[in-house]
Amino acid sequence: MRFTSEQRLDDGVLVREFTLGEIPGTLWTPAASAPAPLILMAHNNGLPKGEPRLVARARYCAAHGYAVAAIDAPGRGDRPRCAADEQARAELRRVMRDGGSAGEIEEAFEAFVGPLVDKSVPEWRATLDALLALPGIAGPVGYSGWTAVGIRLAVTEPRIAAAGFFAGGYVPRAQREEARQVTVPLLFLLQWDDEGNPRRRALDLFDAFGSREKTLHANLGGHTGTPWFEVEDGDRFFGRHLK
Repeated sequence: MRFTSEQRLDDGVLVREFTLGEIPGTLWTPAASAPAPLILMAHNNGLPKGEPRLVARARYCAAHGYAVAAIDAPGRGDRPRCAADEQARAELRRVMRDGGSAGEIEEAFEAFVGPLVDKSVPEWRATLDALLALPGIAGPVGYSGWTAVGIRLAVTEPRIAAAGFFAGGYVPRAQREEARQVTVPLLFLLQWDDEGNPRRRALDLFDAFGSREKTLHANLGGHTGTPWFEVEDGDRFFGRHLK
């Protein structure tokens, strides 16, 4: 892991950009010198690590005593584009724009997101290895954000101790099956009027999780309307399990 820049914010949080091989990432760490628990933070469907909503969540969590890391998914942010991925993404947008049937949307989503999950999770695990070798980061480890990647990580990565998922009705078939194997404490956020994620499918996914402790928070509003107080509630959730 090589750090390429750093900036100390007014609240004492240290922001450092890094690269791990071809993987670009950002690490936010709190002002306190004591070893901090770590939260891996991924934005839905591979949106860049610099997306403002993700950055705001990361800064809040770091100011409250966590180390927070985000990486760009393959073909996202400044990473090289793959023609097949771009074609799959364009097809998903077309089907959504043209009001395709539920089956058409699901197949387009499967073709785009399924391969992206398969590529992203090994990179997250490699990043986790490098982060836990740094001074000032001691674990335990939490995960927050993109549901499809979070399910695979929660199943394959024993160091994940708790997870917060942003509910998505369209989760690849492989992750819908894997959801039954998720056993870590879970906080699941659902936007009741999410125009891009069917509510019934999200509720069925929540029901499928194998966790003995799982909590569903549902709020009125569309896909990007998650209220800020859910970030505060997420801090309390992670505080119970990581601190």
